[in-house]
Amino acid sequence: MASEEELFASVDALLEAEPQLPHPAERARLREAAGITQARLATALKTTTQSVKNWENGRSEPKSPRLEAYQRLLNGWAAKYPAHGTPVTVPAPLLPSPQQETPSTAFTAPAPALHETDATAPVQTPDTPAPQGHPTLRPAALPHPPVKNRAAQPLDTHLRFPHGPLAVLDGDGSAYATAGIVLDCPAATIPELVEWTLEESGLGAAKLHRNGKHADPLIVLTASAAVKLGLPEHLEGHEQRRSLRLPADHPVVKQVAKAKWNLTQRGFGPWARIYRPAQSGRRQCVQLAVLSWDALDERSWPGVAQMEPADIARVLGVYATRVITPRGSTAVCGLELMTALRPPTRALQDKETGNWVSGHNPGSVGTEPMDPAPPEATPEHPVVVNSGWSGGFLDEEAYQWVRDVDLLTGQEAALPWAVGLDLNTAFLAASARLTVGLSAPDHFYAPTFNPKIPGSWLVDLSRIETDPRLPSPFTPSGIRPQGPAWYQTHTVAYAQELGHNVAPIEAYLRRETGAYLDPWHDRLKTAYVDTLADLGVTKDLTDTEFLAAMERHKDADPALAAVLAAIKATIKGGIGKLRERPQGRHYRQGERWPALERPTWRPDIRAAVISKARVNMHRKLNNMVKMTGLYPLAVLSDCVVYPSPGRSPLDFLPYSASGKPQPGGFRLGPTPGLAKLEGIQDLAWAVDLMEQGLNPARHIKGGDAVMDDGE
Repeated sequence: MASEEELFASVDALLEAEPQLPHPAERARLREAAGITQARLATALKTTTQSVKNWENGRSEPKSPRLEAYQRLLNGWAAKYPAHGTPVTVPAPLLPSPQQETPSTAFTAPAPALHETDATAPVQTPDTPAPQGHPTLRPAALPHPPVKNRAAQPLDTHLRFPHGPLAVLDGDGSAYATAGIVLDCPAATIPELVEWTLEESGLGAAKLHRNGKHADPLIVLTASAAVKLGLPEHLEGHEQRRSLRLPADHPVVKQVAKAKWNLTQRGFGPWARIYRPAQSGRRQCVQLAVLSWDALDERSWPGVAQMEPADIARVLGVYATRVITPRGSTAVCGLELMTALRPPTRALQDKETGNWVSGHNPGSVGTEPMDPAPPEATPEHPVVVNSGWSGGFLDEEAYQWVRDVDLLTGQEAALPWAVGLDLNTAFLAASARLTVGLSAPDHFYAPTFNPKIPGSWLVDLSRIETDPRLPSPFTPSGIRPQGPAWYQTHTVAYAQELGHNVAPIEAYLRRETGAYLDPWHDRLKTAYVDTLADLGVTKDLTDTEFLAAMERHKDADPALAAVLAAIKATIKGGIGKLRERPQGRHYRQGERWPALERPTWRPDIRAAVISKARVNMHRKLNNMVKMTGLYPLAVLSDCVVYPSPGRSPLDFLPYSASGKPQPGGFRLGPTPGLAKLEGIQDLAWAVDLMEQGLNPARHIKGGDAVMDDGE
């Protein structure tokens, strides 16, 4: 057994290994107490004022030797200007009263790992009373091994939200927040829970855009917490999950109304929003999620609902930090993220009165719903039904194509394996630098095609000859089009890229355009890549190492694997929500349905993403033929199956003489648009499915696993 001296020596070595700086907000307090400006401090440390700002809001950390000099200065100031009063027991050193408005400047705490607490945060002890008027905190049990503490894994704390974006409430009153914090929640009813959340919990998240809104706090209820608060453990008697909600005469619904709180039109379901009108510009809204009512869909959040409350809080906390605070299904989150990153309005000063008013935020889709052009709509849409439109519709969907078995050569049939490749988040990759329409469509006859103008074009592409061993680039079925049809700009532009003259007959085009999805793409790409990296799949791996890492990444940490699944579902679902169809058996064709009242009901944007993704896929297929002579057996959305001499993609992907992947074809890697192994089967298995008219790409994973049509 180690002696006391040996243990202390080991601890001292750890302490000396890297200078420990105080919390970012404490750095700012010390500097201000000393009467030193950020510019003067920057001059003293021979750096920039922006770097000092970043150190004080947690965006970055100084490096040696500046790190040691900065620490020495802070230690000196700390001795001169000690903090007064009882230390605050949360990562944020200031815990303002919820009634007080605080500055909107956000700061980022040191990155808490999914399975570790913030070691620098003071912990409330039984001998230290909690600050008056604020919840008691205690450390959560952390049964799992820590995850690498990445710089890309910050918890976006805010002076108003010191305990993070959400908490998971258990039946004993323990509210498990992020970063290992546990709050004691005394609420016995839903109204009391809402009051506690807004007034005492310190939960919420800072806005993602300066013109946006802070995220409402989320309380996730376990089954025991739901029962304790008067809710049924399960909701029964409804045909469809989306219609689950408490009846209007349920005691809890009456309690909410009696306390003068409101429910949204969706009522009290798996995701319930309880609110009062904003007072003095401050929102009063709490989001509830009931686990036992299937709030966390198993397809999007695999295994999460069965985890312990502290682990659920970690999973949702990482997602909230990297993506958005959950506020419904992952599809809803995907759509809400678009708005959060591109708010429809901004504050403008009236030139005549000097008053601040709400105005349009350039680059957003605005605040009012916009009807699509008839060919962009769905057959049941009012613009179609009321106008008697019969001119056809856009059919920009993902690939579902299988090659004719008779076109297999003897050389191909002699190969032993069928290997499936899957493109990482293909829809997300397609959304990068994607110009879409922001204004209403205008109708044109016989326009000159312009690949830079987003819209829908009536063009005859049926005369273009394509190789039957490849899917047609113009239809999701891969079958050559028959006569004129409506296409999104990217599809027509690809025909032009292939050397064909295009002569549009009609078009619906938009004059105001912009890269609306760019911030959405950037945030989700970072979330996806960073989460994969935390699972051991990093950008610096060789292709052989990448394949090995991908084979075991889901087992590295089930919680982070669930976060990754939720991110992928957010991407796919967010794009799908842009054209949400009517739901419910009572809907009648020609009626407006609720989704149409959203400014983000934009089927033209959805078509643009899918068109670009399909064109990207065909371009890679075409380049693979040029580089390797290989033709695919089948394509399903972002998955392609090739015949292969070996069991690895390395056996048929193109590499240069130096061993580097050839650009233009399929390349392995962890970033959106690059490929990973989807599955391996005997070629005879694939051919048998093809002869039955089935798509081997749908089942290439094996075990009759059905692949989602696009991530």
